Amino acid sequence: MRLIIALLLSFSIHVTLFAQHQTPKTNVREKTQRARIREGKNSGELTKTETVKLKSQQRQIRRTAQRVKADGIVTSDEQASLDRKQNRASRNIRRAKRNNKVK
Repeated sequence: MRLIIALLLSFSIHVTLFAQHQTPKTNVREKTQRARIREGKNSGELTKTETVKLKSQQRQIRRTAQRVKADGIVTSDEQASLDRKQNRASRNIRRAKRNNKVK
């Protein structure tokens, strides 16, 4: 029984790690977008409200990515959906940083 549990645990870990490597572009974009938000907050280009909204959007994208990777396989449709969400988030960051609102 312990052997079966150990094998299932090992399998689930490997599947999860494999899925992480299927979306390297998504992972890099997530980090880049979080850095852009942090930089905008620190420079005063983003108000507190804008920062909260953008961080919330990033959290939703991260949750979607976790759900997509949960089964170990990221289909092209799932990847396209993640790309669309990240494109929308990138546009929102750009617009918020350039709207000339001050802290």
